[in-house]
Amino acid sequence: MKEVVEVLAKALVDHPEEVIVVQNATERTVHLQLTVAQEDMGKVIGKQGKIANAIRTIVKAAAVKDGRRVIVDIDQ
Repeated sequence: MKEVVEVLAKALVDHPEEVIVVQNATERTVHLQLTVAQEDMGKVIGKQGKIANAIRTIVKAAAVKDGRRVIVDIDQ
């Protein structure tokens, strides 16, 4: 799931080398923390958070197969 978030974020931003995804996993939950450059925050979040919600939806759909819960946080 970390790779999915990383690929999606790098496709959206102007500075893909500054995309960092940190994964912390427990038995039933995966917590992903996405960090991008300050200039790219708007591109990752989108108007009214639509792109951020789309990223979360895609990752949650991928996690259903594993039977896990996924939380995606976006930081600058």
